[in-house]
Amino acid sequence: MSSAKQLSVIHIRNINLWSHVGVLEKERIHGQSFLLDISLWLDLDEAAKLDDLKFSIDYSIVIKLIQKYSSEIKCFTIEHYSEKILDIIQSLYGKLPVKIHLKKCSPPVNGFNGDVSIERSRYTELCY
Repeated sequence: MSSAKQLSVIHIRNINLWSHVGVLEKERIHGQSFLLDISLWLDLDEAAKLDDLKFSIDYSIVIKLIQKYSSEIKCFTIEHYSEKILDIIQSLYGKLPVKIHLKKCSPPVNGFNGDVSIERSRYTELCY
């Protein structure tokens, strides 16, 4: 039997972001709406038992930092934008397993009313 500890997941859903990301110049000038979901795997046993945040994470910190960064970024691709978000999370929490889902809510494609998204992860192999 494995002695590996079972990790829990904190999901942060639907973080509203306004960013200047896109191939078209008007996207980088005027900006547009994005939605971000974050999943973080960590050992939450002590936080659950002791009701103590020091054994967990304060998710408000990562939300505020990503919102601030997102309002300042100007880049061409959602891929680059997602990489920078992963960098921010890693700068706060180190090599914590993380998955993000970043959605561009209204990409400017004629005749298209959907959205475009990217899903990226780091260190998720540590979850298994």
